[in-house]
Amino acid sequence: MVNSTLKADQVLIHGFFKRYPSESAGHLNALPVNEVLRLLQTEKVSVAAKVFIHLNPDVADKVLSGMKDLFFMGLFSELDPVQGAVILARLDKTLIQKRLALLPENLAKEYRELISYPPETAGYLMDPRVTVFKPGDTIAQVLTHIRAIGDRRIIDLCVVDEEGILIGTVPLQHVAVAQPSQPLEELLQRDPVTVHMLDPKEDIVQLLEDRKVATLPVTNLDGKLLGVIRHDALVVAAQQDASQDLQSMFGAGRDERALSKVSFAILKRLPWLEINLATAFLAATVVGLFEDTIAKFTALAIFLPVVAGQSGNTGSQALAVTMRGLALREIRARHWFRVAAKEVAVGFFNGVIIALTTGFVVYWWMSSMGLALVIAASMIFSMVIAGLSGALIPILLQSVGQDPAQSSSIILTTVTDIVGFMSFLGLATLFAHMLQVS
Repeated sequence: MVNSTLKADQVLIHGFFKRYPSESAGHLNALPVNEVLRLLQTEKVSVAAKVFIHLNPDVADKVLSGMKDLFFMGLFSELDPVQGAVILARLDKTLIQKRLALLPENLAKEYRELISYPPETAGYLMDPRVTVFKPGDTIAQVLTHIRAIGDRRIIDLCVVDEEGILIGTVPLQHVAVAQPSQPLEELLQRDPVTVHMLDPKEDIVQLLEDRKVATLPVTNLDGKLLGVIRHDALVVAAQQDASQDLQSMFGAGRDERALSKVSFAILKRLPWLEINLATAFLAATVVGLFEDTIAKFTALAIFLPVVAGQSGNTGSQALAVTMRGLALREIRARHWFRVAAKEVAVGFFNGVIIALTTGFVVYWWMSSMGLALVIAASMIFSMVIAGLSGALIPILLQSVGQDPAQSSSIILTTVTDIVGFMSFLGLATLFAHMLQVS
């Protein structure tokens, strides 16, 4: 009878977890950590993951610390890395490394990228151990929770929705004088001053000076709360900025800065200039392969820069959008197919419209339908490949540990030139009998 009752309870709990993960997390937040762990670890990983992401972060990091290795591996393989990284970042650095060592290398690498931020950015300065509250929490519940977390300094309460998106803040002094039964939602100050995780330190210092803020919430592009920059970190950042440290100015990292030394700039740029020269000769070799065709139809030489230039611009547009996405962490390597498919589609439709315009101009100028069709077909093909290359090259370079900002454009120029020349001159050679120019 007892076993039957226990089994019935498990079925009910499983059903509640599966259908109402957010409400389930709300109930778990009030339980001892050991009990939360027991309930989650008896569930399927797919169900536990949906409940886990809704736990209060203060509860989630304690649960994570006590989680069995096998369950951790399953749970964090199931979670979206962006959501998992927010919770993982709250742990001690040593424990983070131990946990990540349990995951497959590709997944562990993605988590490391998501929880690490470049120096001089908001993400680097922030404290990820932020205490969050829901708009429906009462003042009594809030005060109980604040007493439970110990000596962590709280000036402004961060209020988030069910998805972890910051919807407002409440000054602690307002909480202190409110009625115990009053919900936080009634005290909410919406549209608080926030910074993006990759905003530079200079912007943060400027906010400190302009708005006189004590804490700054840090969010990602979706508005999800990642942490807060506390007053002491803001002051340190301001002091460092005012001192104009020479070492920072000349850059201790890989990237060249505007005021880097000439020798440093030469060392960074010269190898790529040599590579660029080699790729230029490669493109020239492709043109040389069609020397006879160009000699026979000299009009082809006139339109070579048109095809190469248009495909180059298409590739540059795709490259700029992709690199911005990588820099702001809108996309990661695992999104390569979606990004590539989008740029191929854009390249194709833009290519068709540009091809019609180009074909019309060429026919009007040269009175050759064959030449107009050849350059139109070449334009579509080269622009599709250019869009694909602009999307994939920076993702591939970042995946192998190279700096996309420094080398993507050189590789892209090579690809677009070669593809543009090859498609135009190749089609011209194939359909030479159609290229009579009147």
